[in-house]
Amino acid sequence: MGLKTITSSLSKNDLAHLGAGEVGYIRKMRSEEVSRCFPEAPEIGPGIDLWALFAADGTPILLTDNRSSTFFKAAEDDLRTVSLH
Repeated sequence: MGLKTITSSLSKNDLAHLGAGEVGYIRKMRSEEVSRCFPEAPEIGPGIDLWALFAADGTPILLTDNRSSTFFKAAEDDLRTVSLH
């Protein structure tokens, strides 16, 4: 019995919107990285560990020094969260 190959293709646009409004990811970051992801954030001294919540497409939602705050914000926005290492 042979296996059938299932081929499904997603456009770049489809892939970019996968999980939109449903999934968010939480990432630990250093203060030196903040300006890249949150350009409007005030300058933060070096060497500080922070937590960020992003939408599935990478849009920044929240930056905080408290990991729990990211989960509260995600719940408030009805997002399922995943953590990135």
